[in-house]
Amino acid sequence: MAQPGVYYIPHGSRWPIVAAVGLFMFMIGAANWLNGNDTVGHVMIGIGALTIIGMMLGWFGSVIHESLRGNFNSQVDVSFRMGMMWFIFSEVMFFAAFFGALFYTRMISIPTLGGEGTGALTNQFLWSGFAPAWPTNGPEHIGGTFSTMPPWGIPLLNTLILLSSSVTVTIAHHALRAGQRGRLLVFLALTVLLGASFLYCQAHEYYEAYTNLNLTLHTGIYGSTFFMLTGFHGLHVTLGTIMLTIIWIRCARGHFSRDHHFAFEAMAWYWHFVDVVWLCLFLFVYVL
Repeated sequence: MAQPGVYYIPHGSRWPIVAAVGLFMFMIGAANWLNGNDTVGHVMIGIGALTIIGMMLGWFGSVIHESLRGNFNSQVDVSFRMGMMWFIFSEVMFFAAFFGALFYTRMISIPTLGGEGTGALTNQFLWSGFAPAWPTNGPEHIGGTFSTMPPWGIPLLNTLILLSSSVTVTIAHHALRAGQRGRLLVFLALTVLLGASFLYCQAHEYYEAYTNLNLTLHTGIYGSTFFMLTGFHGLHVTLGTIMLTIIWIRCARGHFSRDHHFAFEAMAWYWHFVDVVWLCLFLFVYVL
């Protein structure tokens, strides 16, 4: 049991070495794949990915069991909170780099290539007929003719879905703190459903982009930034939906109390962060 003033130090664990082996195999497989050795690459990537997934399940399970045994005191709780805050900060920097690339391209690179500022003669030595306007698919239209994704269809629907999911997860959090188990499970399940609905709509959006709009990863700088930003966000929504599902299962098993439920709070922080990123995406990628 946790003791005041005594910081819990976990026992020796095999999971760090398992993680190192899984990551090593995954990277070796990726290197083989990129260098044309597809068979070995695919096998190594698959084994590495399965090892990493197994490690995460085992390691997280160990932490959950330690929590249920009451090993964590307030000092450990502070460490968990600080760790989650730094993790979210690192994710903010991750997306800030991609948004920075988008802004640099739109506000600096394209005007410079069009002859503004220090690029007054640049466009004379590149290619003729370049229009310094966004969106662009690169020199001589290397990506072919394409159409942009209209913001008032699926993107607007996805915005409403994620905003609604922030409301439902907040209601679920208040229900947990009020001890309303049924209300908690219902609204947390709604949040999972909304997350899955967002992913379904985004998959449909990608299908529409590739089949009808000719908007692909090869559609110049516009296509690459569009799929880079929306794709990484979709990955984060996928991870968040998995986390929500696991937290729902833990709630159903009674793992959390009114005063001790940081895992739920951490998941809620992450989900709100994902929602804020999407609002920035909707504004700067789709609308403006």
